[in-house]
Amino acid sequence: MTSIDDLLNIHEIKNLRIKYSTYFDAKELDNLMGLLTPDAVCEFGPEYGGNWEGSATIRANFLGYLDNGEEPWRVMHVISNHMVELTGPDTAKGRCYLLDWDLKQGNEQPLFLAGVYDDLYKKIDSQWLIHRTRIDFLWPQRQILPPR
Repeated sequence: MTSIDDLLNIHEIKNLRIKYSTYFDAKELDNLMGLLTPDAVCEFGPEYGGNWEGSATIRANFLGYLDNGEEPWRVMHVISNHMVELTGPDTAKGRCYLLDWDLKQGNEQPLFLAGVYDDLYKKIDSQWLIHRTRIDFLWPQRQILPPR
């Protein structure tokens, strides 16, 4: 049986992934970086720069995407079907679906990407953080990363 504490941890982790999308879409880089461990790794595949390792590299690469002259909320990352499994007192793993929408007016096909996030989480100083995130792109072009 799952304890109340386990359910609260799972809820916090699900909110963490939602915050990640919200801060990315709102172009709030400092808040976004606050969701990651200092030694985090982002596995985005070769088309998106490969593996981004550590805070400095992740910040620089996110800034490259966010500092594109477009207003916040031009893209919306919609997260669903989030599964979370606690793997230890301070570790967890999760998987969720991603639908990316391009909200430019007049766009006849606003859905431009579908994928699956696989994440590893760590609890540091009583706060859950993303330690490793990986995305497999499923549509429009299928790009599945090799297993970790």
